[in-house]
Amino acid sequence: MASKIELKGKVALVTGGAKGMGASHCRLMAERGAAVIVADVDPAGEQLAAELRATGADARFVHLDVTREADWKAVVDGAMKSHGKVDILVNNAGVVVLKNVEECTPEEFDFVFNVNIKGVFLGCKHILPAMKAAGGGSIVNISSASGLKAVMPQLSLYTASKGAVRTFSKAVAWEYTAHNIRVNSVYPGLIETSLNAEFLKDPATRRMMLGNTMFDRPGSCAEVSEAVAFLASDAASYMTGSELAVDGGWTAN
Repeated sequence: MASKIELKGKVALVTGGAKGMGASHCRLMAERGAAVIVADVDPAGEQLAAELRATGADARFVHLDVTREADWKAVVDGAMKSHGKVDILVNNAGVVVLKNVEECTPEEFDFVFNVNIKGVFLGCKHILPAMKAAGGGSIVNISSASGLKAVMPQLSLYTASKGAVRTFSKAVAWEYTAHNIRVNSVYPGLIETSLNAEFLKDPATRRMMLGNTMFDRPGSCAEVSEAVAFLASDAASYMTGSELAVDGGWTAN
């Protein structure tokens, strides 16, 4: 009997899919049998899609600025034409500004909130009608350990935006359970990605951040992707509005 964590026959759309955690999600979902739509503003997503196709996977790249509603409409319409459905949406795209509040500009506030929460809102808004028409689906929103608690200084805008992803996910779960659409969220902790590479280069900062975890190492993108694939799959059929922390125990203390 096939594992329920397999995604064969599913169509998955992953935002911010070109690099880092997003690319890891795409690779694992393709490995599990899903057709993968790599969505990003970064054209490197085309290289990833080609890499996946070379393994025999069904994969393609689409340009998507998650802050633009017209882009979302075009991407969802394109997915419906090419695959006839979208079973899984992973709202993964995210940005960070490292500054204390008094140093942040209104433009930086808009930048962080437009990508981190407006992008999630637009993705849900445009994928939900397609999922309703198909009889169901799974949305996985990537928040952060910072969405559960304030984990370090200079992350005020990021923390607030990721907290919004947390509560938004729960609210949408309430609204769409009757349509067999599950909405869950994932909370990565200290994961080695391009997003945090700058401050992980500093040995003192690295030691400080590892001191907040129960492991003497950062997590890997692959470990987060396993959680995402689980929530996306039928193995998580009784989970919606749930929070899954992949943070090495960071938010437990």
